[in-house]
Amino acid sequence: MACDLTLGRLEPCKDSVGGLRAIYFINYDPALFANFTITAEEITALTAPVTCFKYELKGANSFDETNENSRENGTSFWSGTGTFVFKKQSLTSQKELKLLAAGRPHIIVEDYNGKFRLAGMKNGAECAVNTASGTAMGDLSGYNITATTQETDMATYIDATLMSNIAGFTVTLGT
Repeated sequence: MACDLTLGRLEPCKDSVGGLRAIYFINYDPALFANFTITAEEITALTAPVTCFKYELKGANSFDETNENSRENGTSFWSGTGTFVFKKQSLTSQKELKLLAAGRPHIIVEDYNGKFRLAGMKNGAECAVNTASGTAMGDLSGYNITATTQETDMATYIDATLMSNIAGFTVTLGT
């Protein structure tokens, strides 16, 4: 059968950490998937550069995926949820986050282990933006972003060299 296991898994060394270093948003394009060369479930090449917008992260940020199955319906898919904290409010950020909430971007998640994964590759992500003013001086004045995805596959790994390669992803930084 196509769904029979092929490998076991050993207990890995304790050489990884949790947390996200950055996220990258790509404007939704239904043809984005066709731009990738995927080898062994990893994006290894692009047929044309892809522009993405980098948001640096620090602190309590996460992206988790849950597999949802129905034996009755014979279905299986992956739901992803990302929670991201953007510190400090500004007019420039407000304008961009309004566009983020109105669109359904693809999201690249970069973790602290140097791994990159593309979430919402085929269907994009729904992003909810919440403004936080805080009540005490030490509270967050910024934005809480929740991104959700539903895909037939888990977020796809990206060869890390593509993220810094001129022929790969073109990264646009903010202020």
